[in-house]
Amino acid sequence: MASGTRIKIGLKCQECGDINYTTMKNPKTHTEKFETKKYSPRLKKHTLHKEVKLKS
Repeated sequence: MASGTRIKIGLKCQECGDINYTTMKNPKTHTEKFETKKYSPRLKKHTLHKEVKLKS
């Protein structure tokens, strides 16, 4: 099956502004912005990361 409806997103740290992670999501089933606590290597601690669009 082709993944034509899935888009690539980045997870940006809210404290330092770095995009540390990338992932895929289906925008038809998950319309809200994705946010989670992830590890930030620059700050060496877990911080809130929010979804940002990546250039294809």
